[in-house]
Formats: sequence, C-alpha cells, structure tokens
Amino acid sequence: MNQIDQVNLRIGILGGGQLGRMLVQEAISWNLEIFALDPDPNAPVRNLVTNFVQGDFRDFQTVLDFGRLCNVITIEIEQVNTEALKKLQSEGIKIIPDPEMIDIIRDKGLQKQFYIDHEIETLPFSLYSSREDLLNNLPQLPFVQKSRTMGYDGKGVKVVRDENDLQNLLEGPCLTEPMLPFEKEIAVLVAGNDKDEMVVFPVCEMMFHPEANLVELLFCPAAIDEAMAEKAVSLSKKVFKAFGSPGILAVEMFVGKDGSIWVNESAPRPHNSAHHTIEACTISQFEMLLRILLDFPLIQPDLIKPAVMVNLVGTEGYTGPAVYQGLNEILGLNETYIHLYGKKITKPYRKMGHVTIMDSVLEQAVIKGNFVLSTLKIIS
Repeated sequence: MNQIDQVNLRIGILGGGQLGRMLVQEAISWNLEIFALDPDPNAPVRNLVTNFVQGDFRDFQTVLDFGRLCNVITIEIEQVNTEALKKLQSEGIKIIPDPEMIDIIRDKGLQKQFYIDHEIETLPFSLYSSREDLLNNLPQLPFVQKSRTMGYDGKGVKVVRDENDLQNLLEGPCLTEPMLPFEKEIAVLVAGNDKDEMVVFPVCEMMFHPEANLVELLFCPAAIDEAMAEKAVSLSKKVFKAFGSPGILAVEMFVGKDGSIWVNESAPRPHNSAHHTIEACTISQFEMLLRILLDFPLIQPDLIKPAVMVNLVGTEGYTGPAVYQGLNEILGLNETYIHLYGKKITKPYRKMGHVTIMDSVLEQAVIKGNFVLSTLKIIS
C-alpha cells in the first residue's frame, strides 16, 4: 500500500482512549477513514472516527467481526484478543504490531525473559505465581513488585521499602526486581517498517509521581551526554530488532549512577513518553505510525526545540464531572500547547490530558512546566 485509497482504505484501532484519539486527530489531516473498537460508549475517539463500534476488544468474536471491516489494524492498548488478530492476519489483514509481540509485551514476566534470551540489559527479576508465593519466598528488601498482566497507567506496581509495605502487596502472578540505585529514567521511541527502515526519536527524560507511578514531567532532550544518548539509542534499536515487528516501540530505561543502562519496559504503540513530539519534533509519533501502517516513507524525527511535557491527571480527592482550574493562567504562556482527552469524568490520577511547553532554552521550559504542574488542577 503506497497510496491513500479514499474509497476502500479502512484503518482499525483496538481501543478508543487518548492514544487512539490523538492518532485519529492526525489521521483527519489525511482524510483517512478510521474505525475504532472500545467497550466505553463515551470513549474519547467516539465523535472523531468514521465508525465507532462499542464492544470488548478482549473478546475473540468481537475483534474478529470488527477486524473484517478493516484493511489495516493497530492497537492503543496491549490487552486485546491476540488470537483473533492472528486469525485476521491469516486472512490477509495487516496487523501492526505483530500479535505474537503483543503476547510477549503484555506479560511482564515473558517480556523480562525475552530480554534475557536476547542478551538485552535489564534488571534481574524473580517470578511468583501469587501474593502468597511471594510472601513465602521474599527477596531482599527493598524491592519493586509488578503484576505480570493488566498493569497500566501506574497501576500494577508496588514499591516495597520495608516490612510494613508487605501488608499491601499486589494480588495475582507477579515479578519482583531489586531497587538498585539509578540516576534517572529515560525513554526512546523507535519506529520501523517491514522494509528494514528504522528511525529513532530524540532521547527524553521522565520524572514520576512518587505515589501514582505515573509520568509527571517529561523533558527532551534528556540531560545526558552524547555518549550516553548514543548508548541509549543503540540499546533501543537492539530491542526493536529483537522483536522483529514493524511499528513503533517505546523503550523505557534506567540510567545507573555508574553509567550503565538497563531496559525497564517496552510498549508497542504510541506512548506517553512521546506526546511532546506532536509539536516539538518534525514528525509526531502518531504521524509516524500512520506512515508505517500505510507503507509511506519514514522521515527522521528531529527535535525542533527543547520541550517539556506535563501530564494532566485528576487531582486527588475529586471524582465527578471534570473542571479545569487554572486554565486561564496556562493559556497566557507562549509556546504552550494544551491537549484535553475528552474524558468527562475525573478521578484521582486519571490521565485527562497533557501540556507541551517549548522554549529555545530547556531550563526555561522546565520552569514553565513546573508552573503548569502547580497551577492547572482537574477537580469536580
């Protein structure tokens, strides 16, 4: 496919949240026909797509029926029925990313073992069948517990610093990693097609909320030297090649105080760590994914200006119809771009939008980012 067939081309997205919404917003510029499947009747994509199907993307028959309406299918969440995707793939429908890749990545235990099998640097880990299994075979404190499946947006991660934290361990199959000292967390988005073409977005740095385990602030470029950036890019490319699937892959990494880098996790879809690319790069992660889906040329995603991204999440203590407090103050800032995700109801730490701030001097963008973080509150 190297042209846009406005009559027959139909792109399907499994999931209708904010990632799907931003992909659709990019697709509108190309007048593409987009179908979306999501169980939420008020999903953020609902009023933007050509055809919205309300249904469970974990159900085999629902995904199969939806997929047969489309020529090309992608995802915005890993928790989809991959058996149906494999069936659709056998029928000649293009699926990106590969369903077998989704199977590996959505199970953190399989994902970690994949890194070991492919000699990709990652933290040591141990697997447990249940909370009780973990309690009976405790690793050395402190450690991080992660649910093997269904973890998303900071959920499914528990930091265990001392014995008091053992009372609140996560249920179900899980893994643990030691809390090794690290200097920062970085991410690299890699994009590639089935012609072995590959491009890499600039390395960014992430700062997480201490309780919600969500990215609070992100800035690009990362505050690392050129040698460290090259090392991070090289490791990210290695991960992408190991999976062997076209698409986009966000690779999150830890940077050790001794200069070592370990892969933390990967995501085979648009990712929170690359939302700033909409304004701050010569091509966004969403346009890049469309180019891959349509077999269009990949172009180098260079950084236009230093940028900071602030995640807008529901303020703790508020649940109900969303009210954006402090919006006037934010709209008065130059080179500040507000993205609201169309979610009518706010909940504590629910992702409701993001703000990207650009400046010729990164430190100035960071100052503005902290102002946004302290000023714009989502209440009810």
